[in-house]
Amino acid sequence: MNETYKARIEKAKKEITDAEFILIGGGSGLSAAAGITYSGKRFTDNFSSFIKRYGLSDMYSSGFYPFETQEERWAYWAKHIYVNRFEPGPTKLYKDLYQLVKDKSYFVITTNVESQFEKSGFSANKIFEVQGNYGYLQCAKGCHDRIYYNESLVKEMIKKTVDCKIPFELVPKCPVCGRNMDPNLRINQYFVQDEKWYKQNKLYNEFLKQSEGKRTIYMEMGVGFNTPGIIRYPFEQMTFHNKGAILIRLNKENPKGMKGNEDKTVSFNEDIKEVVSEILK
Repeated sequence: MNETYKARIEKAKKEITDAEFILIGGGSGLSAAAGITYSGKRFTDNFSSFIKRYGLSDMYSSGFYPFETQEERWAYWAKHIYVNRFEPGPTKLYKDLYQLVKDKSYFVITTNVESQFEKSGFSANKIFEVQGNYGYLQCAKGCHDRIYYNESLVKEMIKKTVDCKIPFELVPKCPVCGRNMDPNLRINQYFVQDEKWYKQNKLYNEFLKQSEGKRTIYMEMGVGFNTPGIIRYPFEQMTFHNKGAILIRLNKENPKGMKGNEDKTVSFNEDIKEVVSEILK
């Protein structure tokens, strides 16, 4: 461990120990570091038949593939949802992260949609999944504000998939308007924010008020620039305006932050798993 890295680890350890509040912001890089990757061997092992038929290259871009039929579309999405939401258990990285903050007053805001925080011990009341969750379906046109847990349906779809298609009778239809359904993901203007979404949004804002002006750690983990207005930019602004705040940023590609925060930021571009493990020691 080089001295600069060691010094940053020690500073992060001390700040976390001394903090009154810790706000975690989890992005896609965090789940990728935990092993939930959308490309490479994990993709080719799980989607070989879809790759052969449609020329798919990774799970992210495949989510936008224009399947000709709903039977084909849901054969793909059932597998996508299963391998990311239902098949994986709690990962070591998320469990280590929980050990790091469990005795603090913490909250989580995440753009990730695979429930790793809750699986790994974080309280459901302290997690705001702002972009949705793979485990639920919604009306594709958002005709009403209810979402539907999909585990049993997803497993049935996979069981009955033949030649990259599910049976017509398994294609989900909105119980209110009869239209097609979508995964509950923020992919367009029809994203459904149900009662729980608004409850968690309220709890998140209450946490921000409670921690304002206090010794607070904003721990930003694997957050890129797809949706920087949800975590990255707000965390930088809150760090700047809160005298007692420290921003701990774990980001392999974009570790640098806004001007004015240099003395209040501890940045790591090293592997997230390694950094969390070292801080936990």
